Amino acid sequence: MKEKVIHLWEVYEIILRGENQYENPYTDVTVWAELKGPDFHKRVYGFWDGDNVWKIRVTATVPGAWTYTTGSSVPDRGLAGISGGYFALEWTEEEKQQNVCRRGIIRATENGHAMEYADGTPYIMVGDTWWGLASYRYPWTEEEVERPIGPEMTMKDMARQRIRQGYNTVGTIVAFPTWANDGKPATIKIDDEHHTYVRGAWASCSVEDWLTKGDAPARDMHNEGGRPFFFPGKIKGYEDVVPDYDRINPEYFKVLDKKVNWLNDHGITVFMEALRRDSSKTWKYYYDWPMVYTRYIQYLFARYQANNILFSPIHFDGKLQTIDSREFNEPLNLMIDLYGEPPFGTLFGTNAPGSTKTAYGGPEEQHWKTFDQTGNWRDHQYHWLLTDIFHDEHPVPAVNGEPYYSGHISMLRNGDGENSDRTLLFGNVESVEDHLNCRSSYWGSALNGAFAGILAGFEAGWSGNVEPEETPWKIWDTMTFPASYMVRYVRDFLLSEGKRYQELIPDDELVSPNFMGPASGWRGWISCAATRKRDLVMGYSEKDAPRVHVRGLRPYDTYELTWYDPAEGKWLEDKKRIEADAFGEVYCGDYPGEFDWAWKIKKINTDLPINKELMQIGDDGGENVNGGLGNIKHVYIQTDSKK
Repeated sequence: MKEKVIHLWEVYEIILRGENQYENPYTDVTVWAELKGPDFHKRVYGFWDGDNVWKIRVTATVPGAWTYTTGSSVPDRGLAGISGGYFALEWTEEEKQQNVCRRGIIRATENGHAMEYADGTPYIMVGDTWWGLASYRYPWTEEEVERPIGPEMTMKDMARQRIRQGYNTVGTIVAFPTWANDGKPATIKIDDEHHTYVRGAWASCSVEDWLTKGDAPARDMHNEGGRPFFFPGKIKGYEDVVPDYDRINPEYFKVLDKKVNWLNDHGITVFMEALRRDSSKTWKYYYDWPMVYTRYIQYLFARYQANNILFSPIHFDGKLQTIDSREFNEPLNLMIDLYGEPPFGTLFGTNAPGSTKTAYGGPEEQHWKTFDQTGNWRDHQYHWLLTDIFHDEHPVPAVNGEPYYSGHISMLRNGDGENSDRTLLFGNVESVEDHLNCRSSYWGSALNGAFAGILAGFEAGWSGNVEPEETPWKIWDTMTFPASYMVRYVRDFLLSEGKRYQELIPDDELVSPNFMGPASGWRGWISCAATRKRDLVMGYSEKDAPRVHVRGLRPYDTYELTWYDPAEGKWLEDKKRIEADAFGEVYCGDYPGEFDWAWKIKKINTDLPINKELMQIGDDGGENVNGGLGNIKHVYIQTDSKK
């Protein structure tokens, strides 16, 4: 038989057909392949794909011959003992440039602070939140004819627009199993000892009605294959709302397969979250926890382990209508214990109610998380959480997964404490203020440690607005929101010195003063990061920030200061040579304009200069340490203290 040939990182599908019949193939049968390749020998698990079909999706991480032999948890000649192989070829550099996903599954850089493709090419996430991607809200079509921006757009058309805008990632929540516009309220709670929520769904109505009406209906989240699990469910009285989590529907996931494959084929990585947290209590208290959830996330991961994805086992955006974040560690740790580490190196992280570091704990509590994330609190006081992640003794890359969303409702705390008053801000996607808030969130996150990038979002896009009553905007409107063009500029700025951004250490204290605005907001703060030798300093100043005064540099070194416009993605042509004074400080002068600015200070001398022109000679012939500082006025401080 002729040997099959693939390229590196292409999905190769092993198809098995069971000879026996099973009451519940999803729960009763496990299949795998012992996969061998050059310096590779791992067990790779598969999944049930409907009828009597199981599939094991594998790939090749290096060129050469790859072989496999299948196994199963049940004696079935159609599933176990089947051998085969394929030969893997390397892509050419030209082919990789046509599709960046051909560079391989994303991994952490050697220092643990950034991400890169498997061939070492930097990956900085420029992402959009398409939480409803698996549903009908992002329509699938087999056609490749592009439609104009508007109601007739398909998922492919939306992706093409985002690709033109420089995006390389979309995020999705794969399943909303209890959501449907079924005539029942968006929020349903069971009267039991656990205060179990059946769902806390996004309502199918306007934003204002969503916030003010308690009986608004839930959104439909099905696709052409139906819903992710079969009905009826097992919870008495809610059989038509909560499905049977022990009976999965492969047809639903087959639709998502097509979307993920197409996106990967066009250079888009998928940040894939298994489930939104609002139904989690129905999983824990009414099914066989933790195995019911371990089985689901393993099933999902097995379907997409050979794709270019970042995997998230839960969308936990807040402690609301849910079990605690740390309670998820039990099924997630169990997945790693039972099935092993991701065979092809896929990174695991998840959405956060602030920071995944604090939400899920360190290695003593969890051993599944390989990248961190912040999000959901969206103003500059929370950027520090990324710096906290950066300095962890077990560093992993970090992203901001839910920064300020253009047009979105943002909540600000008006005082101290969890129960302090809040202010709800309704965004205006066309306003300069909205754009400044977005950029503050993108840039402040990146320079405080989110060197793996930003998963941005836009009102109506994250929620998948397509129905007439879902106002004020629809998904297709977000395709041209002004802020949607600005996300890529963070990546362009960081890559301006090649891979050197991976050496940066976030340290806002290098700038003094570094803030003038309130803690809760998007104005007046400066974010800064520098290499260990401080021969490269990169920073971002919000509107109304103090002038840039960098300290901690080597005295008398010469630097080149360049300004970058984060609204237009352009460097100013005028570059300024500045020299550190005797105290190792540089002053960057006035900002080029009235809004926010990014800036870069790069050392350009290689020797250790002592610039005598910066010093004045005292009357005694010695060096005056005050040289270059101008005339000195003596002022005696008055005090009323008494001895």
